[in-house]
Amino acid sequence: MEKNKIIKETKVKKILSILLLAGIICFAGYNAKAAKITKMNLNAIYGPTSIHTLGAIHFAKLVDKYTNGTVKITVYPGGSLGFKGAELLRVVKEGQVPMSDILMGVVSGSAHVFGISSLPRLVLSYRAAKRLYRLSKPLYKKAALKWNQKFLYAAPWPPSGLVTKKPIKSAGDLKDVKIRTYDRNGAEFLRYLGASAVSMPWGDLYSALRTGLVNGVLTSAESAKNGKFWEVLNHFKKINYAYPLNMVTINLDYWNALSKSQKHAMLRAARETESFQWKRSRSYNKNALITIKNHGMIVSGETNRLKAAMNKAAKKVINKFLANANSQEKNVVEQFIR
Repeated sequence: MEKNKIIKETKVKKILSILLLAGIICFAGYNAKAAKITKMNLNAIYGPTSIHTLGAIHFAKLVDKYTNGTVKITVYPGGSLGFKGAELLRVVKEGQVPMSDILMGVVSGSAHVFGISSLPRLVLSYRAAKRLYRLSKPLYKKAALKWNQKFLYAAPWPPSGLVTKKPIKSAGDLKDVKIRTYDRNGAEFLRYLGASAVSMPWGDLYSALRTGLVNGVLTSAESAKNGKFWEVLNHFKKINYAYPLNMVTINLDYWNALSKSQKHAMLRAARETESFQWKRSRSYNKNALITIKNHGMIVSGETNRLKAAMNKAAKKVINKFLANANSQEKNVVEQFIR
C-alpha cells in the first residue's frame, strides 16, 4: 500500500511539474508577444526649443508611459527628416513618415478647412481661439481621414504680430514693406494692407532680414524670441492677427496596426498633450513679450487707424475663404461669428 501511495504521489508531482512548466512557457510566450515594441518617427518642422517641438516630445514621453514602453516615438526637430511645408499631408498619407507636426495653414491648399485657424482677426483671445477650435475639430478629423491620417491633437501658437524695423502706426506705413508670412491667408491680408508678402523657409529668414531681402515678419513674440529678431528688427506690433494651430497626425496604416490598448493610450496622451500645450502657449507668449522687451524691442498695440485698416483687410480674406468653402466650413465660421 505504502509503495503504491509513493508511486501515485510521484506521478502527481510529475504532472504538476509538467503543468507548471507549460504555464511558465505560455506566460513567457505571452510576455514576449506583449513586449513587442513598435517604433515610429515623428517629424517636427521647428527647432528643438520650439513650443510645438517640445509638445511633440511631451506627447512621445506620455505615449511611452501609457503603453508601458510598447510604443516608442522618436521626434526629429527642425525638419531634419527632410519633410517640410505644404507637402506634409501627402508625406504622412504615403507613409514616408509615420507621424508629423503640421502647421495647418500651410496645408490649406490640400484641405481647405485647415485654413480656418489662420483667418485674420477672426479670434482676438485664447478663449475665442479655443471655441473656434472646438467648433472646427470634427472637420479637422474628417479632413485628416481623407488624407489617410488619424488626427491626434492640435494646439495654438501665441498670437501673431508684426515684427518690423520701423514703427507701424497705419496701413500707409506698410506700403511696399517686404514681410515674410507663413501661409496664404497671411499673404492676402498683408497685400490688402499694401505690404509685399514674401514666402520663404524659416531657416533662411534671419539672413534675409540681415541683408534686407525682407523687412519684417508676421509671427508670434515666441518666434521673435527664438529667432533673436531684436538683432535685426526693432518693433513688435501686437495685432492679434491669429492664433494659428499646429496639429499632429499619424498615418492610418500605422494607427490600425496598433492594438486596442495602444490606441487608447495614445489618445490619452494626445488629450493630455493638447491641454498642456494650450496652457503652455499662454505662458510662452507672456514670457516672450518680456524677453524681447528686455532685449530692446519696442512692443506696442494697434492704433485706431491701423485697426480699421486691418479689419477691412481681414473681412476681405474671410469672405474669400467663405466663397471657396463647403457648407460645413461656412457653418463653422458663421456659427463662430454669431
